[in-house]
Amino acid sequence: MTHYERIGGAESVKAAVRLFYDRVLADPELAGYFTSVNMEEQRRHMVLMLTVVLGGPNNYAGRGLAEAHQPLNIPDEHYARVGVHLIDTLTGLGVPDDILDDVRATLGSVRDQVVASGTSAGV
Repeated sequence: MTHYERIGGAESVKAAVRLFYDRVLADPELAGYFTSVNMEEQRRHMVLMLTVVLGGPNNYAGRGLAEAHQPLNIPDEHYARVGVHLIDTLTGLGVPDDILDDVRATLGSVRDQVVASGTSAGV
């Protein structure tokens, strides 16, 4: 059984993404990244990406992480804050520790695609 199936599939991922973006948008250090973003579309993209991370069906056809994020000049500290919000959201929903560990590993493996070069301080 995949992590995606273990946490309840599409409905659980959608609920997690909804709560995750509620947290991110309430964070004054992060909210500015989303002022001119279509949040319905953003949430849909995140559902598709998180589904893939969790071993669900890969229906993501959007831009790559680097293409979408490098123009934003995201510093490592903001990337880390987003990661904390994601892990805290999943923890609050009762996602098992082994799945959280895999999500953390994925966050670490894609950091360089998201963080602006020259701003990394390690994870």
